[in-house]
Amino acid sequence: MTKAELVTAIAEKSGLNKNQAKDALDAFIDSVTSSVKDGSEVRIVGFGSFVPVARAAGKARNPRTGAPVQRPASKTVRFRAGEGLKSALN
Repeated sequence: MTKAELVTAIAEKSGLNKNQAKDALDAFIDSVTSSVKDGSEVRIVGFGSFVPVARAAGKARNPRTGAPVQRPASKTVRFRAGEGLKSALN
């Protein structure tokens, strides 16, 4: 599902027009992004959690040449599915 398809689905299910649905989705994305960037977990009960994770620096290998390279430390986010989402899938 693309962002445009998600906006259309939100508009149909909520009774909002597409511009309002797009604004709501953008506000949700911005809120989750800023919270995770600050190091806070975003928990949506029944759906899942967005968890910030720090990856340590380490050694990696170039797949083409096989030469070792240094991988810098970085931050990323992981999604953990909640019970409601898991049960809907199974």
